[in-house]
Formats: sequence, structure tokens, C-alpha cells
Amino acid sequence: MNICIYGSANEEIDITFRNAGVKLGEALGTSGHTLIFGGGASGMMGAVARGVRKVGGQVIGISPEFFNVDGVLFEDCTKMIYTADMRSRKEKLENMADAFIVTPGGIGTMDEFFETISLKQLKIIDKPLIIYNVNGFYNNLIELLKSSAEMHFLGKGDLDLFYVSDDPEKILEYIK
Repeated sequence: MNICIYGSANEEIDITFRNAGVKLGEALGTSGHTLIFGGGASGMMGAVARGVRKVGGQVIGISPEFFNVDGVLFEDCTKMIYTADMRSRKEKLENMADAFIVTPGGIGTMDEFFETISLKQLKIIDKPLIIYNVNGFYNNLIELLKSSAEMHFLGKGDLDLFYVSDDPEKILEYIK
């Protein structure tokens, strides 16, 4: 199964998050899944990719051509696919993935999460969407979504469009 991860590319994040990324990657690779990701060498993206490769798993990076500069992209990808721009990259990630895991990240990660959940809500895609809630990183976002549902800004069942866990094994079980 091709599993797409979204996540930070910032290497300045706390080591706890990067270690959790490696752990997730090891679980994905050991289970025989292929990682599909934005191709970044650092942050959560790089950590998950290193974990997958550490156990001999397959890693497919998808990146806009302009990121192809020294040190930005993960050099140990099994395959690297270049796109013209960020929109093409997201479309390629969405089309190639069988499931999505949102790891801790910033604006780009939030954008990818909300686009994916919107596509699920509209029934354009029907693929598992998981929030990897390392150290409660996404607790505030989850509370915002819950309160939005309570105030009827989200529809009935919208909170069922995603699964939340901080445990790679439970995530893999959910994906099955």
C-alpha cells in the first residue's frame, strides 16, 4: 500500500518529534508499505523517510523541481518524481496514495490536511486519513474541529472522516 505522509520539513523541531517520525517510518517499512511524501530531507518528512529506509522499505519522493537544490531533498529515495509546482505535487500525492498520515507540521501540512479532509467530505476521495498526534501536537486543532461540529459548522459525521492516534501500530491497524 502507498501511504502518504504530510509533515514539517523544519529540522529545528524538537528531537522527540523526529524520533517519533523515525518510529512511524520503521513501522511503515516493516509492514511492507511504500512511503509517498514531499521528498524533504529534514523535519518530520526526513525522519519518516529515514525510518522507512532504515528497515529496507521503499520511499517515493514527489517534489517541485525548484526544491532540487543541495540539502533540501531526501537523497535516499527509491524514486524521485519532479513536478512543475506545488499544486501538481499535491495532486500527484493524492492520486498515488492509498492512505494519508498527517504528522506534526506547519502551514503546508495544515493546508494538505484540510484539502484532504475536504476531498473526503465531498466524497471525491475515500481513503483513510490519520492524524499522528505526537505529544498532543494536534490537540488544539482537534478541539477546534469538535467545537465547530458542536456549533454546526461541520456536518454530522465530519469528525469521522479522520482517525487520531500517537501509536504507529494502531495507525497501521486502522489503515487495514
